[in-house]
Amino acid sequence: MADPLLLDTCAIIWVANDEPIAKEAREAIAAALLADAPVYVSPISAWEVGMLAAHRRISLRMSPEKWFDRLLGAPGICLAALPPSLLIASSFLPGDTPSDPADRIIAATAREYDLRVVTRDRRLLAYAESGYCRALAC
Repeated sequence: MADPLLLDTCAIIWVANDEPIAKEAREAIAAALLADAPVYVSPISAWEVGMLAAHRRISLRMSPEKWFDRLLGAPGICLAALPPSLLIASSFLPGDTPSDPADRIIAATAREYDLRVVTRDRRLLAYAESGYCRALAC
């Protein structure tokens, strides 16, 4: 059975724009989709995409809202739940946590729902290497 996955914001941007990612990550995403296992994205990624577009750090061919809606319309892509309890849990993560609030929310989401984070973020990868969540470098 395929690992349930959570795509970090960097991963959703690369996957949505058909940019190259690591072979193992590409295979894990394909395996999850083939097994009809959902591939999750966090609502915090919508905010991050909006901020990146607003600060012209990414260029989108459409509004960030349409871009994110289009992503969520892709087969197998699901929005992870983000209840207040998970947001609070992101404030109390164990270990040496990422300082970025969005990364903390991604880590808390992965921990809460036992998802493997697909990311290139060094802080999230280091957090996973410490055993606090699972991650796959993309």
